[in-house]
Amino acid sequence: MQDRKRLLTVLIGGNGETPLEKAFAAKLVGDMNLLRLKATARLLARGLYPDIYWWDLLQEAFARVLNGSRHCPPGVPVDVFMTGVMRSIRAEYWRRKGLLESSLALRHLEGLEMAPDPERLVLAQQELEAIGELFADDPVATQIIRGLGDGLSAEEIRTKYGLSSTEYDSARKRMRRALVRDGIRSKVK
Repeated sequence: MQDRKRLLTVLIGGNGETPLEKAFAAKLVGDMNLLRLKATARLLARGLYPDIYWWDLLQEAFARVLNGSRHCPPGVPVDVFMTGVMRSIRAEYWRRKGLLESSLALRHLEGLEMAPDPERLVLAQQELEAIGELFADDPVATQIIRGLGDGLSAEEIRTKYGLSSTEYDSARKRMRRALVRDGIRSKVK
């Protein structure tokens, strides 16, 4: 009985000295606890098949405890602690699978040329016309709009049209205020 207690302390955070002692501690968990852990592993492994079977989940939980990467806090029952370890493994699996699927989806989308639908094209054209009408009397704003339409950066726009930083920044501020004040969406038919 004394050996069993000493070996169980290794599993629940004691000071086991050799891997052999740790293996004995895992073997001496107890039949009832092991049955509970198997049933819990079966429940937690639902949806993980065919990638992970319930026995893989249970084995990985024991492996993490025995290699020292997971430690049971004092006073926590072994079966409760092992259930938490298995839940953690399951959550890690789903997180990795989600990341993998999202990266695969992004790779798939990168290869596709997404054409805007005709309705969006019409709305975009109407918004551009409304912006053009709003700034028709402001030559600096019109130059900035043309430069942005050509895909130029702020520095390239200033160089192309001979604008100073102050002129450029002032025009951008006027444009922002006008767009907020007048609301382009209300002018689009």
